Amino acid sequence: MAENPAYPVGLRLTGRKVVVLGGGQVAQRRLPALIAAGADVLLVSPEATPSVEAMADAGEIAWEKRPYATGDLADAWYALIATSDTAANTAASAEAEAHRVWCVRSDDADRATAWTPATGHSEGVTVAVLTTDAKGRDPRHTAAIRDAVVEGLRDGTLVAPHHRTRTPGVALVGGGPGDPDLITVRGRRLLAEADVVIADRLGPRDLLAELPPHVEVIDAAKIPYGRFMAQEAINNALIEHAVQGKSVVRLKGGDPYVFGRGMEELHALAEAGIPCTVVPGISSSISVPGAAGIPVTHRGVAHEFTVVSGHVAPDDERSLVDWPSLAKLTGTLVILMGVDKIGRIAETLVAHGKSPDTPVALVQEGTTAAQRRVDATLATVGETVVREDVKPPAVIVVGAVVGVGPQASA
Repeated sequence: MAENPAYPVGLRLTGRKVVVLGGGQVAQRRLPALIAAGADVLLVSPEATPSVEAMADAGEIAWEKRPYATGDLADAWYALIATSDTAANTAASAEAEAHRVWCVRSDDADRATAWTPATGHSEGVTVAVLTTDAKGRDPRHTAAIRDAVVEGLRDGTLVAPHHRTRTPGVALVGGGPGDPDLITVRGRRLLAEADVVIADRLGPRDLLAELPPHVEVIDAAKIPYGRFMAQEAINNALIEHAVQGKSVVRLKGGDPYVFGRGMEELHALAEAGIPCTVVPGISSSISVPGAAGIPVTHRGVAHEFTVVSGHVAPDDERSLVDWPSLAKLTGTLVILMGVDKIGRIAETLVAHGKSPDTPVALVQEGTTAAQRRVDATLATVGETVVREDVKPPAVIVVGAVVGVGPQASA
């Protein structure tokens, strides 16, 4: 005869006593959710893992350092039995049954009165998955189903059309360095909810092809403007669509605030009374070197890294970069938007004390299928860029870390 399926229910444990027997790995995994639910947790165990002990030290749970004793489940609403003592587990389970306390057993699920589902969360939604067939109960299977549902909710691929979320306003979304898999799950979800997307050319372009047909995609590079009016025109486009009650995503490459002029757009929206959400992105300054096998810091080699813009030359009066001071640093220098100025930048660094033999790597189209890495030194980088026809976008790394990766030693 087939076993009856479990009846799913959500327990509201705020302020209610929950007893956990055993302070090992099972407790370490389950306690954070019980604490987050507001439960009044009593841990009974002679010892605990360092993480569980830290929860007790922080006052998140009460801990009695002893084995289980009859009566420990008195007044409990819920119990998690997870000791290594089978006899103690059986006795505690019997006490739970006698006092009508719902009880989970980590060592014998069939003798428990409750099962812990595989759970996940996304924007106020809790997903809980239980396998109904006891013979086929497989934690890995339920976890895989949970992960698939949560990922779908997070990236927007699993949204019922008639319940589709729309949040009027603007989201400044950092799209990461170019690989569409490197956008944050929140950024991807907001893209799925958008009515209008205003995209930079450096954003993850492959994601635009996944948008539904009704989404209006605007290439920021093609918005009509005069040479010095580009940012103002983009600001106006954001405001124009937002005031129509649309959900607008400004999809930017990297992070909105790392040479992305995101704050300028935020100020313009604030002045217009438009609500704005900022979603940080993975900056190309660290992700692109990493994708090319270059750590921006490395023990014994570089204890700091500095990110600068190279869009104006060192001798340009508009430059705000203190190049002479940068030449004296011993750490890593990461230069963005500096391909066409790298020759003069290198000369300036050498003139102020940097060794001409300092390694340099240029990583073009980092994290994409077109990625390539070109190595040089400060003495040769100017001519190397021309000879190798390095084009933007490219991240330039200056320092000893260029030589520590497998590629450099191969």
